[in-house]
Amino acid sequence: MPATDYRTVVERVVAATRPYVGAGKVADYIPSLGEVDPNQFGFAVATVDGQVHGGGESATPFTIESISKLFALALVLGHDDKAIWKRVGREPTGDPFNSLIPLQISKGIPGNPFVNPGAIAVTDQLLHDTGDAYGAVRALLRAETGDPQLHVDAVTAHSEETTGNRDRALAYLLADFGNMLNPVPEALDHYFRQCSIMISCEKLALAALFLARHGVRADGSRLLSEEDARGVNAIMLTCGTYNEAGEFAYRVGLPCKSGVGGGILAVVPGRCTAVAWGPGVDGKGNSVSAAAALETFVRLTGLSPL
Repeated sequence: MPATDYRTVVERVVAATRPYVGAGKVADYIPSLGEVDPNQFGFAVATVDGQVHGGGESATPFTIESISKLFALALVLGHDDKAIWKRVGREPTGDPFNSLIPLQISKGIPGNPFVNPGAIAVTDQLLHDTGDAYGAVRALLRAETGDPQLHVDAVTAHSEETTGNRDRALAYLLADFGNMLNPVPEALDHYFRQCSIMISCEKLALAALFLARHGVRADGSRLLSEEDARGVNAIMLTCGTYNEAGEFAYRVGLPCKSGVGGGILAVVPGRCTAVAWGPGVDGKGNSVSAAAALETFVRLTGLSPL
């Protein structure tokens, strides 16, 4: 089967993933996510020319959660704001994504932009740069997908806010070390809302194609330099799946970004993006079925650059 026969690839990935559907546990510490039916699965591939192939519940919207961190970072770098790397590191972590201990040890410099304190600092920077961090992320997603209806789920945003004491602690610790530019409540409001955007596998695959196109957006304009696009993909590979990034690099071998809503986005530079979604996550916050699907995708196509 030719590697470019993505429609057949998607069909085979969906079929191979069926035994894993329903595995794991929904992230019920966020009440709205606890109400999601775990027996769902979607998979989609978008090619650099904008074609999309989906299977299963690939058109069903889910909460983007931590995958939004990727788009906030891209927008900050797209503003040519390299100052973010004075505020946030680029190192993988062996700690949970919401741990306070590494932030205390590092004196307020988060290890990377995909752990929660790093993402809060990025959103804070985007708010400083644009005046509307959530609006900027939403506008980027709408433009790249061609869907002006993409929106925040108010119930999820409320859940994020009411259960977000750990994120408040992280943000205030950042502020205590002088690493916040905006008032903590304001920055967190944008952070919680960006994490609560609803999007499907098919739309998310389209939204991230600028990373497969080495920084070029759907309209042909450039969001990121080739160097920054390569850098973001590298950070996804080493840091994008919480403290399980080494395991993902071994099993999948692609830049990935996951979210506790059950989505995992993967990028094949120069070729395509792939998104898998299954609400059940493992103990580190990564979807069990989505991880299995991406592993199958790489095995079928041989597209891993590693």
